[in-house]
Amino acid sequence: MNALISISNDVWITLLSALAAAVAFAAFAIPLLTRREKRERYRAVIEKKRRTLFEQTREELERPKSVPSGDQLSAAQSIAIFYKLQQLAGEASVSARALTQQAGIRGPKAPLIYLVSRIVLPLVFVVFTMLFISAADKDIPRGMVVLILLTLAMFGFFLPRIMLKNSADKRQQEISLSFPDSLDMMLICVQGGIGIEAAINRIAETVSDHSEALAEELGILSAELGLLNDRQAAFKGFASRVGSGPGRSFATAMLQAEQYGTSVSKALRVLADESRDMRMAAAEQKAAALPPKLTVPMILFFLPALFVVILGPAFIRGAG
Repeated sequence: MNALISISNDVWITLLSALAAAVAFAAFAIPLLTRREKRERYRAVIEKKRRTLFEQTREELERPKSVPSGDQLSAAQSIAIFYKLQQLAGEASVSARALTQQAGIRGPKAPLIYLVSRIVLPLVFVVFTMLFISAADKDIPRGMVVLILLTLAMFGFFLPRIMLKNSADKRQQEISLSFPDSLDMMLICVQGGIGIEAAINRIAETVSDHSEALAEELGILSAELGLLNDRQAAFKGFASRVGSGPGRSFATAMLQAEQYGTSVSKALRVLADESRDMRMAAAEQKAAALPPKLTVPMILFFLPALFVVILGPAFIRGAG
């Protein structure tokens, strides 16, 4: 019996050791696999963008100067329909295409799908709510029904924008956190004699393991700088895609350097210092906001346990 118990204990120890080794191997291998997936995804996005730009450039070169009036009419009609839908959806400050690009959605039909969803979702919510209310046994007052329908219609109208804006904000935060280090590496490359296009392409390859969003945007910028004739349009497109933060400041500085012929290395050095200071200021702001945020958890979780530890012995002695 003792031999069986000892054998079973040995077996359990072996199984637990094997399980621990498997967990340790998985913890080591999973980051490497995800890093490879991020790099492959980044390369797929960049290659797709390069092919698209190459095809557009080739079509522009092969396109005859005179365009048939039917094509012009269809293009004008499609643009008019797009802007009518845009006005109907309430996009006054930021265009739908810019918002979808800031969220990392680059499909050509993404803005149209977004605008249509802002129109269709309120109708869907209202129809399903009316069906549910009509199937209910209890009578609901008419004023309450109208209030519910209006609330759900407003929720369906703003839901796509809230989701898209949240995705764009998270992406901008990721780019803002990784961009100062990218500027430092870019400055080193430029000071070493590498051109700005090659430097951007190399930095995009380097940061693809850490920030997929920044790597994609820098890779697209590098492709546009290499294939487009208008370099300023490439930097303006980069500024529109990143939205705000150090990325937009970088695009503005590069535009000024292209326009006025100023030194790119000096502009990158100033941008790197400013972006690093901004990141430090944001970290200090978050640290300063911690004490008010910790007040409620301390009152709810720490103080009751502290009162029990301090006053518990007194009550026990009093009861004894």
